[in-house]
Parts: sequence; structure tokens; C-alpha cells
Amino acid sequence: MLTMYARLRAELVAGSSLSQRELAVMVAATAAARGDAYCALAWGQKLAELSDEATAAAVLEGRDTNLSEREAALAAWSRQVVDDPNAATEADVEGLRRVGLGEQEIFEATTWIALRMAFSTINDALGARPDPELAESAPPLVRAAVHFGRQT
Repeated sequence: MLTMYARLRAELVAGSSLSQRELAVMVAATAAARGDAYCALAWGQKLAELSDEATAAAVLEGRDTNLSEREAALAAWSRQVVDDPNAATEADVEGLRRVGLGEQEIFEATTWIALRMAFSTINDALGARPDPELAESAPPLVRAAVHFGRQT
């Protein structure tokens, strides 16, 4: 099953023009908003590698400092989709367009967020806890920002 998920994830982003950093911003924002400590640590670490640990920690804490306008819009959209997708408005989608996202990218971003929510739901339902090695390998600011969900 995990192999099928990995293939689906790889297929989804294979032809996307969304950058690795944008994908990491969305997963970190989604995991934090969903309260999934496992994915927040893993993707917070990935985002720290693609930016820096302060930026990654800020995204995990719901702050969009040191992000481009486009990245900040994707982080906000991630939180919107997690918090209440039914409350999303045309104005919210227009905000994504204003920062340069095309229709295909908006669809891909939304699908990516939904897929990550599904995976976080599976983690949570099955009681997945971050591996101690994962927590220890995460930068200190990222570890400090993940104070939600199941702990190691």
C-alpha cells in the first residue's frame, strides 16, 4: 500500500511546474494545520534543507516569513483546505492567480494538499509516532515548532 502511495505521489508531481520548495511549503503547512507531527518533522526537515531552519519552523508555526508571495499564498491555501475547504471562495482562488499560479498549478496544489491530508489521516488513525531518529535529525527550530500531534 505504501508503494502505491509513493507511486501516486511521484506521478502527481512528475509533470508539475511547482518547485520542490513549494511542495515542501505546502506539506509542512498542511501537516502542521492537520496536527500530524510525523509529517511535520519529516517535511519541516526537507523544507529546512531547501531554505533554512528558521523558514521551515515559521511555516510549521503558521507564519509565512521568508517566503515568496507565491509560497506564502500556497501555505495559506494549504491551511484553508485543511481548516475548512467548504469556506474557500473564488476570491481565495483569485489570490493564487494573482501571485502567478495557473489553473493547472492550482489544481495540482489542491490535489497535493488533499493527498497529504489523506496520508496524515492514515498516520493519525493508526497512531503513527515520529521515529526518534527522525526527531533527532530534524533541525532544532523545526523540532521546537512541532509541539502538536503524537510525540516520539
